[in-house]
Amino acid sequence: MKTSRNNLRLHRKRRIKAKVFGTAERPRLCVFRSLQNIYAQMVDDAEGKTLVFASLKNIKKSKNNVEGAKELGKIIAKAAAGKKIKEIVFDRSGYKYHGKVKALAEGAREGGLKF
Repeated sequence: MKTSRNNLRLHRKRRIKAKVFGTAERPRLCVFRSLQNIYAQMVDDAEGKTLVFASLKNIKKSKNNVEGAKELGKIIAKAAAGKKIKEIVFDRSGYKYHGKVKALAEGAREGGLKF
């Protein structure tokens, strides 16, 4: 029986999550892609709280493509700056680091976040 793509991604996600941990000073930037949207949130794993959240739904005239993902990265970086967050740990959630995930990370870097 063939394993689905999503089950393979979830396996990679568990492997990454075992090594990546977010704190209040350096939260984890977690990415989730759905078919219609991209979500990004900064999580403090020590407290178990979401500090900052953004999605493409928040951006007017944005599309679920590479440009939209880059814009989302800039917006989450701006929201993080409002909470005085400068450094993060990037959690790609088992997705390959290319396309929309890479664009989101580059947009966050342009917004002033350090990985």
